[in-house]
Amino acid sequence: MTAAPLRIGNFSGFYGDRADALREMLTGGELDVLTGDYLAELTMLILGRDRLKDPSAGYARTFLRQLEDTLGLAHERGVRIVTNAGGLNPAGLADAVSALADRLGIPVRVAHVEGDDLGSRYPGSLTAHAYLGGFGIAACLREGADVVVTGRVTDAALVTGPAVAHFGWARTDHDRLAGAVVAGHVLECGTQATGGNYAFFRDGDVRRPGFPLAELHSDGSSVITKHPGTGGFVDVGTVTAQLLYETGGARYAGPDVTARLDTVRLTPDGPDRVRIDGVRGEAPPPDLKVGRTRLGGFRNEVTFVLTGLDVAEKAALVQAQMTEAFAKSKPQDVTWDLVRTDRADAGTEETASALLRLVVRDPEQAVVGRALTGAAIELALASYPGFHVLAPPGKPSPYGVFEAAYVPQGEVAHTAVLPDGRRLPVAPVDETRALDAVAEPPLPEPPPAGRPVRRAPLGLVAGARSGDKGGDANVGVWVRTDEAWRWLAHTLTVDLFQQLLPESADLPVTRHALPHLRALNFVVEGILGAGVASQHRFDPQAKALGEWLRSRHLDIPEDLL
Repeated sequence: MTAAPLRIGNFSGFYGDRADALREMLTGGELDVLTGDYLAELTMLILGRDRLKDPSAGYARTFLRQLEDTLGLAHERGVRIVTNAGGLNPAGLADAVSALADRLGIPVRVAHVEGDDLGSRYPGSLTAHAYLGGFGIAACLREGADVVVTGRVTDAALVTGPAVAHFGWARTDHDRLAGAVVAGHVLECGTQATGGNYAFFRDGDVRRPGFPLAELHSDGSSVITKHPGTGGFVDVGTVTAQLLYETGGARYAGPDVTARLDTVRLTPDGPDRVRIDGVRGEAPPPDLKVGRTRLGGFRNEVTFVLTGLDVAEKAALVQAQMTEAFAKSKPQDVTWDLVRTDRADAGTEETASALLRLVVRDPEQAVVGRALTGAAIELALASYPGFHVLAPPGKPSPYGVFEAAYVPQGEVAHTAVLPDGRRLPVAPVDETRALDAVAEPPLPEPPPAGRPVRRAPLGLVAGARSGDKGGDANVGVWVRTDEAWRWLAHTLTVDLFQQLLPESADLPVTRHALPHLRALNFVVEGILGAGVASQHRFDPQAKALGEWLRSRHLDIPEDLL
């Protein structure tokens, strides 16, 4: 196996990320591979709607614009680019990259990976794509590709693929593959690993965080860092936060390997350097996850502004009036949220006002269109005192639904399409292991009783990061000292979590302990309804659920404060 470390950087964490990041990463320091992640659950729906309008679309066009003035630079520096920007049409994007290279006179070999599109299996879906692993990417790189375009692969596959090609790992090198998956999970969201969206953002200058990179070694260990002189910072906390993002239990399953998050060890390795080692892996599950999107119907909304006194009574009045107005149209789903942004004796009108948000959904566009618009506007002179809205209801917009399905690995035609046009089938794994729950790990001794406590926000002691997986959300909570971990592990139970976040009180909540990370991960089932595209709640991707938790007050030992 090749002993030289592989330096893999990231230049995109989502469709719409910083446009000049590709150039920044190419000019900022030494790299072997650059990865770009463009595909979130919502992105697949967006690309699906693009493809309805134009069958030749379906990929992230911004990637082509980024390549315009960087493809030559990448070629000169010998940096290979691996990206899932192909979305629903990796062959189309690969052709477009080849055409761009020809126009610029740059001898670039372009390959792509396909086989993830399972739309024919799921009638009625807008998109249906299996999450492929990294071995198709590895095949393209071994055959000399300079740019590899994929469709729906796991985010971490953008790192495991180059690692497999570079180090020659086999399918059964589970620990090594798991190490690469963990490094890939840290890199996949770009600057979230370097201080972006970070609970303790005041620890460094995060006005313009640099993008992360991993120095990956042949044993699967890695060092997470960034180019010298770039903004943001990398420490154990920033890496921990990203490790907890959009995860569940101790077993982090993927198509190539199941990584055991409860074995991950993080240690400082110098300024802006964190070493990841100790990662153990297991054979992957026998089935591949399939992400399906479909149009769920149409939605519309209006926000009423309630100013001054009698806010609750004003809200009740307009709700009753709108309910009567809906008696004929009968929208399938009607949701009201009263947001008490008002203050008593306020010095400005805005701070004297509360917001009452009405959202309606229905399979029929007309039901949430003119019916809502007319009903809301007709109340302008006939409702509560001070009646006005933030904006008139607009045209109904379609909303999407995300659903997960599973297919056996052997039923997906994972294929590497090489620069010369040859098609190499990628064999499925031989060894699989069904997922099962991990037993609760040993926790530290409970802290001594009787210590003085103070009522204070949880966030003075703990960091958090939250995110979405379909209709579920996870909230990872971690602390930075062993003594704080003793307290957190025995204090933040599921019951207390549900008390602090009442929206989760009637939903299934599972707690997973990760002692090596001094972390707890809570999975809240169903809090996001049918997923981000359905806009089920105020924060549809649960991005700030963790920050809400950190703001809640509880009794905290004074010596931890």
